[in-house]
Amino acid sequence: MRVLGIESSCDETAVAVYDETDGLLSHRLYSQVAMHRAYGGVVPELASRDHVRRLLPLVREALAAAQSPRESIDGVAYTAGPGLIGALLVGAGFATALGLAWAKPAIGIHHLEGHLLAPLLEPKPPDFPFLALLVSGGHTQLVDVAALGDYRILGETLDDAAGEAFDKTAKLLGLPYPGGAALATLAEGGRSGQFTFPRPMLDRPGLDFSFSGLKTAALVALRGRDLQGQVRADVARGFEEAVVETLAEKCRRALVQTGHRRLVIAGGVGANRRLRERLAAVVLDLNAEVYFPRTEFCTDNGAMIALAGCMRLAAGMLHGLGMGARANWELGAIGV
Repeated sequence: MRVLGIESSCDETAVAVYDETDGLLSHRLYSQVAMHRAYGGVVPELASRDHVRRLLPLVREALAAAQSPRESIDGVAYTAGPGLIGALLVGAGFATALGLAWAKPAIGIHHLEGHLLAPLLEPKPPDFPFLALLVSGGHTQLVDVAALGDYRILGETLDDAAGEAFDKTAKLLGLPYPGGAALATLAEGGRSGQFTFPRPMLDRPGLDFSFSGLKTAALVALRGRDLQGQVRADVARGFEEAVVETLAEKCRRALVQTGHRRLVIAGGVGANRRLRERLAAVVLDLNAEVYFPRTEFCTDNGAMIALAGCMRLAAGMLHGLGMGARANWELGAIGV
């Protein structure tokens, strides 16, 4: 079973070829970051138009790198949602047309399912079931993953996602877009303990998150201060520590509550070095294991979509075939 995967949910155009037996054969990605930086964030119309320009050349490159003529492809998987609707429609339309031309099924994949399965691309993948922390610019969720397509949300953010809070605080610090990674880099030079920010919702039971107040606390801490000196790095360090400790404690609670001994980290914030170190300590204390995708597969990529498509195709999960795109799509509503 061999699948071509297409990801176009936001500001990256990505294509990959995944084989059920041989694993990932190729992956190509074009990032629009440089184009959107001038606007301080993603401009949906520009993103959609750029996907139109990039998709066909990237598909040709990925197929050539994988030495996979179209006859060897058993299906075309694409991100059907959630995401920017215009960007999603570009990928969905392209993939559906390709499937029709090649007489192959086109499979719409939930973007977050792709992230949940990304650690399965690694040499030592986790077995089902497992607990997953899905943490990105748009989502912060704790998910009980029983099997492919069987997902139960245990807790999620009530307002800003962790990655969104990173980006907004980075903007307060005068850092360039995209801000999350820049804030983490700045925090490396910060001094621990100079700024102590709240750990949202750790003083109450449950597994939900809230990060909007933490962002406001950073705004208050910065008010009237010179942002050219050491203080900027100290604020970044304090903010990062607050987010990391909050995420780690909620993961600890969820592992204890569910009894799982495998923790999967998915999404762009999963690339954060301090978060990885803290979660490694948490699972060690609980005699559990933690699984991270490679940094390149934490952010949006075609490999995770090709993998999810291959797994669904192999399992015969072919319901709902046909072009489709949803800007909003609950993870628990995917089904099998």
